[in-house]
Amino acid sequence: MMMAASEVIGIRQQIADRLRGDIISGALAPNQKVTEESLAQRFGVSRGPIRDVLLELSKEGLLITRANRDTRVNDIPPPELQALMVRLRLDIEAYAIRRVAKQASPELIERLEAAVAELSRRLREGDFTEVTKADIAFHRTIVFEAGGEDLANLWQPVIMRMRMNYQRITTPDQSIGEHEAILEAIRSGNAKRAEEALRDNIR
Repeated sequence: MMMAASEVIGIRQQIADRLRGDIISGALAPNQKVTEESLAQRFGVSRGPIRDVLLELSKEGLLITRANRDTRVNDIPPPELQALMVRLRLDIEAYAIRRVAKQASPELIERLEAAVAELSRRLREGDFTEVTKADIAFHRTIVFEAGGEDLANLWQPVIMRMRMNYQRITTPDQSIGEHEAILEAIRSGNAKRAEEALRDNIR
């Protein structure tokens, strides 16, 4: 029996999420080879959805495929490229947060509150991969609200490559406090303070 299109999309998203987590956590190491065949066997699907996922993660910069060669996990960015990515991310998110803070809807505030709660829960659990996903989800909510898919698609590859070598050490309380400060500034409509809180969080 053929799966409905929505089922195929759902499975593809689940597989992409799993592979992102594997790359961020290091379960799939830099330069490690991945193949459609092995992933299709692992997830119990045909190679079609796997091909789509590999293309998606390649666009995000997590995988790299060379013409007529294999697909591998991308290498960790060198320090100078990492620094450039931080600046790019700050430019994008500062633009987004200035737009959002001026007229944040109650619905946006609710989504950000839920995102902070999820981040707090994951930090208390101590699962680095899930913490990373929750953190990305919080920031993506702001980026998407400010500029939709266009801005999110510009931001996504930058944040994903950064997360391949994320070594900033913070306590759970510090991380939660930083995100709550961003949220509170947005809630109060203080764009300047929101940007300051953002810059305190991204470094």
